[in-house]
Amino acid sequence: MALYRQVQPLGLCDELAVTTSAKNYPTQINKMCYSDAMKKTDGRSLPHSAREAIRRHAVAQVLSGESPEKVIKALGFHRSCIYDWLSRYEQGGEQALSTGKITGRPRKCPDEYADRLRELVKTNPLQLDFHDALWTRSMIQILLKDKFGIEVSERSVGNILSRLGMSAQRPRFKAYEQNPDQVKVWLRETWPEVQREAKRRRARVYFGDESTIRSDYHRGTTWGVRGDTPVVAKTGRRFSVNRLSAVSPKGHLRFMVTESRVTADVFIDFLRRLLHNAKRSVYLIVDGHPIHRAKKVQEFVRNSQGKLTLVWLPPYSPELNPDELVWHHVKSQRIGRTVVATKEQLMALARSVLHSLQQNTQIIKRFFYEKHVRYILN
Repeated sequence: MALYRQVQPLGLCDELAVTTSAKNYPTQINKMCYSDAMKKTDGRSLPHSAREAIRRHAVAQVLSGESPEKVIKALGFHRSCIYDWLSRYEQGGEQALSTGKITGRPRKCPDEYADRLRELVKTNPLQLDFHDALWTRSMIQILLKDKFGIEVSERSVGNILSRLGMSAQRPRFKAYEQNPDQVKVWLRETWPEVQREAKRRRARVYFGDESTIRSDYHRGTTWGVRGDTPVVAKTGRRFSVNRLSAVSPKGHLRFMVTESRVTADVFIDFLRRLLHNAKRSVYLIVDGHPIHRAKKVQEFVRNSQGKLTLVWLPPYSPELNPDELVWHHVKSQRIGRTVVATKEQLMALARSVLHSLQQNTQIIKRFFYEKHVRYILN
């Protein structure tokens, strides 16, 4: 790539020009002429190696007897540059013409504070006497000043966090009542034992849950004119239906949608459907909701003659249940994006979405690859 192009002679010739190649910038001296109309060269746009080569050859030309004014004019740089280069050469020799490390402006948050700041942001702000449980840039701005004596703008806080590999995210809320020790027991002992027992009995394992589908739940975005928020007409009435479902790592989904409130009798009805035409015994893993532990339910399990076994997850641990992802899928794919006017429409829509999901075993299998339920496949 030629950094300096030859110009038509207008009077003075045999001046210096430097050319470089695109690969490693080797330099050579060509005899060239300069023009009074030649534009000044912005050295900042050149690679560092090319700028160093230009300095070395310019100084070499002056030392060989050329006029500094003619040399710098031929190169297209400001006249003060050649005298700066000559001064550096006189003080430090040829080594002084080398390109030094360009550090730029010092960082507002030095590297020695980076690890400490990252650990502080990972903690709950309430533990540091903040009133909110979610970090904001203004809160981290205060944190930097109090802990490290660093005063920066909110915009700089965002740049600092980005440099630390952090970003604004929607948090996953977890009940503080959850017992970490019970979760460890489930992951290390209870679940592996269930797996071994189910394999021995050639049983099918399901994870079950229930949830409410409301008519006023809306999710998603649409396009509209900037500054003019689109309006979607919906009913002002509120109604809901309930969903009970169970999924297996093999991609099976069984579900039931009902208008009734979920009680022990409704749950038993769902269990009957789960066992209907089942050629294998079933292990159903659910949370410890009182409905799942009701006496009626326990009696139904005993009367199933071993065809059904209920296993309870640790308390306050919904993230361990992949059936939670079924509800998330139903909400995000259709329910939250559709306007319904009656409970019958909501029932029909819920059944349609769940039936469509039931036919797509690959999506159901992918639920089990989510971070918090991947343990099931191990």
